[in-house]
Amino acid sequence: MKGKYHVIVQNNRIKFEFDIKRNITIIRGDSATGKTTLFNMINTYQRQGEDSGISISCSQKCVTLDNSNWESVIRDYSKTIVFIDEETSIIKTAEFAKAVKGSDNYYVIITREDLPNLPYAVDEVYGIHTSGKYAGLKQTYNSFYRLYNVDNKSVEQLADTIVVEDANSGFEFYNAIKNDNVKCISAGGKSNIKALAEKIGQNERTLIIADGAAFGPEMGDVYRIVQNNSKVSIYLPESFEWVILSSGLIDGNRIKEILEHTEDYADSTEYFSWEQFYTKLLIEETEDTHLHYSKSKLNEVFLNRKERETIIEVLVLISRQIM
Repeated sequence: MKGKYHVIVQNNRIKFEFDIKRNITIIRGDSATGKTTLFNMINTYQRQGEDSGISISCSQKCVTLDNSNWESVIRDYSKTIVFIDEETSIIKTAEFAKAVKGSDNYYVIITREDLPNLPYAVDEVYGIHTSGKYAGLKQTYNSFYRLYNVDNKSVEQLADTIVVEDANSGFEFYNAIKNDNVKCISAGGKSNIKALAEKIGQNERTLIIADGAAFGPEMGDVYRIVQNNSKVSIYLPESFEWVILSSGLIDGNRIKEILEHTEDYADSTEYFSWEQFYTKLLIEETEDTHLHYSKSKLNEVFLNRKERETIIEVLVLISRQIM
């Protein structure tokens, strides 16, 4: 499934309106914020149709999933937006993640818990915003807002240590361009970043660099650290491959279109996260060229003056911290 879809769910009292554009969207929030109401309205419409007094406007079918029917929904529906309530315990399992991987559906999951088995993007974690309440039969209008708003422009301190998510090409690049007074270490995976941020951030100014396209499950804990410790800051590009693609080194106009509308190109049946899409795109676009890219080992061409400075332009928000 590809594309961005506009969804409107409403009855004579309340209206939800939002866009869905990735295979996994997370909705969070405390009780009485409208999460369960949204799910119940879709579920009721699924059972009763127009007799429910509910209408759903979307170019794709919207359905619900629970513990009793999850396997059949994933198996039998295609190009469908599937809504899942937080009481559906199966979402926490590796079995569910395996079934969702390669599925031709989009999944909107209502949960207050992190789901480490699912590589969802930081940008696709939402709360529900209510813009007004009215008496009688007037509607209450609800829309989604991004739960995490990390403003990298506000980070002005120089880092003592950079913590990079993996030990691959991205780490090699950041390690090569950093100032000699700055340490650069690999976290060895996103699940280790929280502990490193807590430990190193006690004494050193720490900059975390991770792939935003799949960092959603870790973001809750790390965001709290960033909010509570002024020594810790975070930079979350979609991925290192996205940084290179965004630099304009490769076929600027066509690549720019793909990056601006990735939802129209990254098929959920093939890519569990957009990080995988950007990696494949970069490898294919640079194959048999002097810029040929490998995720496991950085092509030293990217460290030549022209290429390095072009990529650093994308990193302008953090370059003053590490150079």
